[in-house]
Amino acid sequence: MSFVEMVEMLDILKRADYDGKHGPYLKPNVRKAKIMTKVVKRLHRNFGVRRSKYQLRKRWSDLKLREHDQYRRTRKLLRKKRN
Repeated sequence: MSFVEMVEMLDILKRADYDGKHGPYLKPNVRKAKIMTKVVKRLHRNFGVRRSKYQLRKRWSDLKLREHDQYRRTRKLLRKKRN
């Protein structure tokens, strides 16, 4: 996954509150599946790549747990982009 694709994915996940930090949600797994569907469609539309929901979930968890420095770098980039 290229850095630009990863930034796009993180942008969608943060805006949609994928982690559920902003409140208790009913049926969180259904909600997460819908968000991942949006990510799959957007990555295919913008970059022409097909990734499964499972691959993207795995990449998200790897970023948060193992590659935390890269996760911070992309978050910082997203903050700059929004301001």
